[in-house]
Amino acid sequence: MIVLKLGGSVITDKDRAETLDGEALDRAADAVAAAFDGATDDALVDGLALVHGGGSFGHVNASEYGVSTTAGTHDPGGVHAIHGAMTTLNRFVLQRLLDRGVPAVPVHPFSAAHRDADGDLHLPTGQVETLLGEGFVPVLHGDLVAHAGEGTTVVSGDELVADLATALGADRVGLCSTVPGVLDGDDEVVEHVAAYGDVEDALGASESTDVTGGMAAKVRALLDLDAEASIFGLDALGAFLAGADVGTTIE
Repeated sequence: MIVLKLGGSVITDKDRAETLDGEALDRAADAVAAAFDGATDDALVDGLALVHGGGSFGHVNASEYGVSTTAGTHDPGGVHAIHGAMTTLNRFVLQRLLDRGVPAVPVHPFSAAHRDADGDLHLPTGQVETLLGEGFVPVLHGDLVAHAGEGTTVVSGDELVADLATALGADRVGLCSTVPGVLDGDDEVVEHVAAYGDVEDALGASESTDVTGGMAAKVRALLDLDAEASIFGLDALGAFLAGADVGTTIE
């Protein structure tokens, strides 16, 4: 069973508000569809749960209203703007998958998840598990969630991936990014990361508007998982789905 994230920076132009990168999204959808076409008893029959980031749809709106994973808003206008932008992007992703015969269906975190007063995320996964069992591909996305004491805050795609992978007992986890993996100081791919300290000096903030922590947050989230995890670029998505070791392996 695979949990896959398509980074928001992969499928959108993160420097232009609510702008889709249609070519990149088509390529990603092609790779997912090809994996389903070639599925065997040793491949994807146990299911695929897909998460996509916010990109220029979510991050730009969240930044405008000063909302992050810790700083919230009680402004209903902000809630509608941020959540509405994310559901719009989700529909684009779903349609690309459906056009290629992938049985994709939406799961909106705002309708189910919440953070408690300590900021801990609670994501019920029974719906996702049941959809997987019925042959669907659940497609979740970065979103807002109710947050005790803060109104609503952002839940990142990376957080969703981590929770889903743990709850569903994922065999493999993949994060498809705009870079071919975690890069060192010479912009070379680090093939294996066993501890955050291994790459801490090389990890910087995202160059685009990002309210969820950039590459550093991705590495931290994946290090906490029991499942095998990889960070890789779009060119390697098909190979990852086929079972190959690509990009950076987080151990």
